[in-house]
Amino acid sequence: MSIQPQRAVGKPVNRADGLLKVTGKATYAAEHAIEGIAHAVVIGATVGRGRIAGIDTAQALSEPGVLTVISHLNAPTLPYSGFGSLLNPNGKRLRVFQDDSIVFHGQPVAVLVAETPEAARYAAHLVKVSYDEQTPTTDLNAGSPDEPTAYSRGEADRAFRDSDVQLDATYRTARNHHNPMEPHATIARWDGDRVTVWDKTQFVVGVQMELAGAFGIGMEAVRVITPFVGGAFGSGLRTWPHVVIAALAARVTRRPTKLVLTRQQLYYGTGYRPAYEYRLRLGARRDGTVSAAVHEIKAETATYEQYTENILNPGQMLYATPHVRQAYSTVPLHVNAATWMRGPGYSSAAFAIESAMDELAHELAIDPIELRYRNEPSEDPSNGRRFSTRQLRECVEVGAREFGWDQRNPEPGATRDGNWLIGIGMAAGAYETLTMPAQCSVRLNADGTAVVASSTSEIGPGSYTSMAQVAADRLGLPVDQVRFQLGDSLMPVAPPVSGSQTMASVGSAVHDGCDKLRLQAIALAVTDVNSPLFAVDPTTITVSDGRLQVHNDPGRGESYQDLLARQGRSTLDATGIFVPDMVTPLSKSAYCATFAEVAVDAALGIVRVRRMLGVYDAGRIINPKLADSQALGGMTNGIGAALLEHTVTDHRDGRIVNANLADYLVPVNADVPDLRTVFLDGEDLAADPIGAKGLGEVVVVGVAPAIANAVFNATGRRIRELPITVEQLL
Repeated sequence: MSIQPQRAVGKPVNRADGLLKVTGKATYAAEHAIEGIAHAVVIGATVGRGRIAGIDTAQALSEPGVLTVISHLNAPTLPYSGFGSLLNPNGKRLRVFQDDSIVFHGQPVAVLVAETPEAARYAAHLVKVSYDEQTPTTDLNAGSPDEPTAYSRGEADRAFRDSDVQLDATYRTARNHHNPMEPHATIARWDGDRVTVWDKTQFVVGVQMELAGAFGIGMEAVRVITPFVGGAFGSGLRTWPHVVIAALAARVTRRPTKLVLTRQQLYYGTGYRPAYEYRLRLGARRDGTVSAAVHEIKAETATYEQYTENILNPGQMLYATPHVRQAYSTVPLHVNAATWMRGPGYSSAAFAIESAMDELAHELAIDPIELRYRNEPSEDPSNGRRFSTRQLRECVEVGAREFGWDQRNPEPGATRDGNWLIGIGMAAGAYETLTMPAQCSVRLNADGTAVVASSTSEIGPGSYTSMAQVAADRLGLPVDQVRFQLGDSLMPVAPPVSGSQTMASVGSAVHDGCDKLRLQAIALAVTDVNSPLFAVDPTTITVSDGRLQVHNDPGRGESYQDLLARQGRSTLDATGIFVPDMVTPLSKSAYCATFAEVAVDAALGIVRVRRMLGVYDAGRIINPKLADSQALGGMTNGIGAALLEHTVTDHRDGRIVNANLADYLVPVNADVPDLRTVFLDGEDLAADPIGAKGLGEVVVVGVAPAIANAVFNATGRRIRELPITVEQLL
C-alpha cells in the first residue's frame, strides 16, 4: 500500500460546525420543527418510596388545550422485550407507567400532553397524586451493601501488617450531576408502526434498541436522529425514561410529541456520578517502595438496578504494588439510577489513590514525584502484560519542568502571598484505551468531494472535524472537500460515544473505508488504457489534492474528477469497518500528570486555583486545537468536583435539595484559572490503525487529587472529602 501524505491529521483545523454553533443554527433535540407537534410534561413523584394511592386528573383535563394525562391507570402495557440497550446495567430497568410502585423521589408517575408548552406546564400542576408513603433509604452509610466484587494478588493484609510505614485513610466523594448546557429532550413521531425520535443521546443505536424493546417492535422500525448534542459528559449514554414516555405519548395521542426535561428534572430523570466511600490502606518500606494496598469501596446504586464502573482498575495497574486486595460494594438505595460521568471510576479512584500517595510521600519525607518514580511498573501488574505504550513518567517529568516543581516548598503552610497561603500539588492518572466495532460509508462524488457517514454522535469533541481530517488524508483530498455526517440511525452502525473510544473506533473505520475507496480509484486508473496511470504499479501511486500520481513522478497522474468522468461514474463508494483486536497480549491506556497551584485565604478558608497544567500521553493527536479544548474542559470539570459540586439529599423523602444551577455549583469563568496543556508525541498502533489512545476521559482523572494535594501543601490540612469546602479548612 502506498504511503499517503499526512497534511490534515495533526493540524489545528477549525471546527467544521463552529459557525453553526456560534450563530445558533445548529439544531438540538428540542429545536427540530415538526408539524402538528404536541407538548408533554412529566409529573414526578413527591415521595421517595411507597405506592400511588390515587391520581386525580379532572381539573387538569378540563383546561383548554389539554389532550390527555397518561399514568399507570390508563397506559397501555409495554412489552419491554429483549435486552434493550447494550449499556443497561444489572437489574430491571425502570418501566414507565406499568405499576403503582415508587422507588425514588421524582420518579415519573404521569405525563400530561397539551397543545402548547405553556398549557402543558400549567395543567401538569393541577394533577393531584396521593401516595401510601414509606420511609426511603437514601444515605450511603445507612444502606446494606451488596456482595462485593473482589480482586486480589499476593497477600495484601499480611504485607500491610509487616510494612515499615502504614497509611490507613478513608476518602469520600460526593454525588456529582452532569448539568450539561442543553437539557435532555426528545421529540417522537409515529408513522404507522414506525417511530422516529429526535433525541439527545450519545448512543444512537442504544436508543434504537431500547425503544424497540420497550414497544416490542423491530429495530428497523425505529429511527433516531441526533445531529448535535449540547454537552452530555455521560448523561446521554442511557435511554432514560423520558424517551420512552415521549414515544408513548406520541402513540397514544397520535401526534408528534415533544418532551423537554426541566433543569430540576435532570437530577431525577437522568443519572449521575455516584457518591463513594473509599478506604485505602498503603504499606511501604522506608525507601518509598509500596508493598501493599488494601482498597475497600462502597458506592450508591438504585434498588431496581445495579450500576458499577471501573473503579478497581487504577488500584490494580497504576503502580507496581505486589500485594493488592480490593473489595467494591454497591449499596442499593431509593434513588434514581447512577450512570457514567467523565472519567467514570478512574477519577473517583484517583482522588483516593493519588491523595494517599501524597500523604505517604509526606510521611516518608520523599518528594511526591520521586515516590511515584520509585513505584513505576515495568509491565501491567494486574495481568503481567507489556504496556503497548506508557509515557507516564515522561508526563510527570515534562509537567514538573514546565510547572516549576523545583520551586515548590515541601513544607506545608510555608509559602504566603499576603493573606493567601500558596500550595502546589500534582497527581498522576490513567484511563484504559477502549475500542469497539464501528462502520462508516464513504462516497466520492464526481466533483471530487467526499462524504463520509457514521451513526456516531457529536457531544462536543469535534467529530465533524477530526473525522474529516482522517478521511482527507486517506483520500488525498483537502479537508474542506470532505464532509462528515453523523447522528442518524440510518447511517452505518457506531458504538456509544463513551470511554474516549470514538476517535479510535469510528476514526479507524473512516481510515479503513477511505483507504478502500482510494485503492478502488487507483485500481480503476491502472487498468484503464486511457489513463495516464495505465499499467503503473499501484503501490507507487499516492493521491494529493484529489490527484492520483506516481510518487516519484508527480507529473504523471490525473484527478479523481477526470477518472470518474471517463469511467462514466457519478460516485465511487466504499464501506469502512473496524473490528478491534480483542486478544492482544498488551495493556493499553492513556496517561496524565496534572499539576495545580492553589491559594487558600488564611482567615476565610476560601480556595482559588491559580494555575494548572495537564500533560497527556494520549497517542496520536488528530487535531491539537480540539484536543486542547477537551483538556481545558476536563480540567474545568475536575475543578468542579474538587471544590464545588455536591448533591444534597433530604433523607426524609429523598428530595434533592439543590436540584438547580443556583444551588448546585459548577465552575464559571471566575473559577477557572490559567490552564495549560501539553500532549506528548507518540502513537499506539497496537490500539488502533490511527494510533489514538483516547483523550476525553483521562483529562479529568488527576485534577481533583492534584488540587487536594496543593491544598495540603498550602495549609497543612489533609482534606479527604470532596468537594473541599470552607468549613473543612476553618
